[in-house]
Order: sequence, then C-alpha cells, then structure tokens
Amino acid sequence: MMTDPISDLLTRIRNAQKAGHAEVRVPASKLKQQMLHILSDEGYLGKVRFEADKRQGMLIVELRYDKANKGVIDGIRRVSRPGLRVYRPYDQIAQVRAGMGTSVLSTSRGLMTDREARKQRVGGEVLCEIW
Repeated sequence: MMTDPISDLLTRIRNAQKAGHAEVRVPASKLKQQMLHILSDEGYLGKVRFEADKRQGMLIVELRYDKANKGVIDGIRRVSRPGLRVYRPYDQIAQVRAGMGTSVLSTSRGLMTDREARKQRVGGEVLCEIW
C-alpha cells in the first residue's frame, strides 16, 4: 500500500530523467493525470497518455530534454505531504525561483499553478514545486 502517491510520481519522474529515459510509466489516478497535464502545459513534460490494463491503468509520460541532452526539469520537490500539510491563501503563495519555476496547488476550483491561483484569488494546498 502506497501512502503518498504524489511523492511516488515525482520520484519516478526525477529518477527517469536522471537515468536519461525517454518516458516513464506511473499508475494512473485522476489527481496524477491532472497534475501531469499541468506540468505538460507548463513545458516541463512532453505528451501524457493513458494506457488501459486490467487494474487502474498506466500513465505514460514523455520526458523533455534540451539539445545538450540535459533534462528540462532542474528540480522537483514535494511541499505538502501526509505528515505535514501546507496550505496557503492566494496572497501568501510564494514564487518559485523568483518566478522561473511553478507550484502546483490543489484548490476548491481544482488543480492549478501558482500564477493561476493568484490571478483567480484562490488559495489551497501547495502540492509541489518544479523548476
């Protein structure tokens, strides 16, 4: 039984990129799928696709690299975790790396980036930071 599936997702992405893999496979869930689509829209990941199997299905995530074969993601960090939840109102959401990174928040209006949350004036749980 996995206690923190979001940490597992982030660790799989981090490890696959360090190993130079073209893609990574993660067990599917709606939360993971939404998070991966946000990271894909922000330009950190390539395409995300769902592959059905006899259980919950798998999400196949394409990793992105630059021309020098260096991963696009410099760092990825879990902020809120099961033992210590981190909630922020919209006016206290910190910028990641002076605006060069992105935070993913779980709000009452769904998952969104830190920029969207400040724009919509809604706070929530800070799930992760990526730069």
